[in-house]
Parts: sequence; C-alpha cells; structure tokens
Amino acid sequence: MEKIKKMTKVSHRELEENETDVKIDDFCQQLGLEVLHKGDRETMHISTFNINRPGLQFAGYFEHFGYERVQVVGEQEMAYLRGMSDEARQKACERLCSYDFPCLVVSTVLEPCDELMNAARKYNRVVLRSKLRTTTVMNELSIFLNRLLAPTQTIHGVLMDLYGVGVLMIGKSSVGKSETALELIQRGHRLVADDAVCIKRVSDRLVGAAPAVIRYFMELRGIGIIDVRQMYGAGAVRLTKTIDLVVKLEMWDEEKEYDRLGNTEVFNLLEVELPMHTVPVKPGRNLAIILEAAARNYRLKSMGHDTLAELNSRMKNPDIHDETNLFLEF
Repeated sequence: MEKIKKMTKVSHRELEENETDVKIDDFCQQLGLEVLHKGDRETMHISTFNINRPGLQFAGYFEHFGYERVQVVGEQEMAYLRGMSDEARQKACERLCSYDFPCLVVSTVLEPCDELMNAARKYNRVVLRSKLRTTTVMNELSIFLNRLLAPTQTIHGVLMDLYGVGVLMIGKSSVGKSETALELIQRGHRLVADDAVCIKRVSDRLVGAAPAVIRYFMELRGIGIIDVRQMYGAGAVRLTKTIDLVVKLEMWDEEKEYDRLGNTEVFNLLEVELPMHTVPVKPGRNLAIILEAAARNYRLKSMGHDTLAELNSRMKNPDIHDETNLFLEF
C-alpha cells in the first residue's frame, strides 16, 4: 500500500497536458471532418487542448499567437479574408501558414479561399473541414482534446459500477479484490477493470477504464483468466466509469482501530481527492454486501442525507427521541 501512496503523490508539473501524435485520418474519423489538404503528412502533433481562432492573425497581430493550438476558421474569419485585397489576403494566409500549427479546421462547410489553400500547400499544412457550425466545432474539439491529452495513471486495483457509483477497490495482492468483484458481478453489478485500472483526469473528474489488452478479463487464483463478458453477458461489463469512491481492502489487524461511525478518509489520485473507506478482511465477512452498502451510503450522502450528522443530532437532543414513549402503545 505504501507503493500505491507514493504513486498518488503527483506534482503539478506531471499534471501538465500530455503531448501526443495523432493520425490525421483517426482525428477526422472521431470528429467527422473532411480532409482538404494534408500533403505528405500522416500524423500531427497535439500539445494542448486549447483552441485558437486566427482572426487577429489575419489582421496582422502575431504578438501572442498560440500557433501550437488547433486553428478554427469560421464565417467571421472567412468573411474578413474575402473583404481584403488579393495581395493582402495572400500575405495574411502565407504568414499564418508559415507557423507550424497542428491543423486548421474550416467550419460550416465553408469553401476556403484559394490563397489559404495555396499557402497550406506551400508550407505543407493540414487543412480540414467540418459540416458543423463554428461554436459546435469548438465544443466538440475541446471535449475531444481534453480527453486525448488528459493526465493518465495506471494503478493496481479493481473498478466496479455499483448502483451507478464508480467504486475503486485497492489493496495488496491476494487480499480478495477479484473474488469480491466476481460476487458483485453475480449480484448484477458491472465490471470496468480488473487488476490494472487506467485512470484519466478529465477536468476535475477521474475516469477509469481497463487497458485494451485485458479488457473484460479477470484473474482468479486457482482458476486462471476468465472472460466476464462472454460468461455473464454484455450487461456485466462497461468500458469506462467515473470514479466516485475508493475502498481499501486490508487484512484484519487486531491491534488497529477501525472506523465505526462512517468518517471517510481521503485518497489523493492525480491531485483529485476522493472519499475512501478502509475495510478489514477476515473469514466470515461478506465483502460484496459491505461494498454495496458503501455505494448506497455514498448515494445517500450525495443527495444530502448524512447518517452520522443525524446520529450526532440525536445524541445532542435525547429528549426528542425518548425511547420510553415507544412502550406507551403496549
């Protein structure tokens, strides 16, 4: 567990946006874009999820030009270009394309001017086109790039969907995580990942999934590898799930004092704080039922019901809950 704790101490520098190369054809397929020009390029380098509309650059202002961003040209920028003289338009397009931006996306099925396409060919720039309006293109690009470049970490654990609550089970090997997950699957819950959980931070949420190689597979000691989707059906698995709650399983320690009131600990992962329960494991404890109760209790708290606060209220006002009144009916 100490190793896992060390893994969670991620610095701000490590949480900066990732950089990646993306195949142009895959990028277009994901966003429904048409390739107008890509030259001899098959990939493009994406280093930020921010997007730029180069209206100021067409006007000649390059002081703070975010050339590393995806460039989006809409109706306003295109109308501005068409209102320029031929010489000025050619100069503006060539100066823009002289910068090594990832790609330029033309929205609203607009026909780019000849000067822009000629400049793209001259400098070997990628020009794409969308059928969608500019605002919609910006929104979809932002969502896609946020997911693509999100900080990522893979940890040892099991991720389950219990009553719509994403529960991440962590703990040492052989503590019973996979066996508990299998019983939960038989009780109608869904598996997201077993053994290795790939976690991305999208905005302030953590989204977990299984690595593609072991997706839908589960390892059971003494049995081997099983395919949960084939054995229990498509309703027993899901691709991704937002992580809401962490449950740490550990062998029962007689000398350790475990929480009995419901005070949650905090588990820090990719600089996002998640509520965590430490559940001791020993023969005779039904961990599946305990995890179901933890998920139900989390949902109650998210709806504003705090059982511990209600208990404290009763302790402070014993006269309101006088038990002697219960026996008057007899």
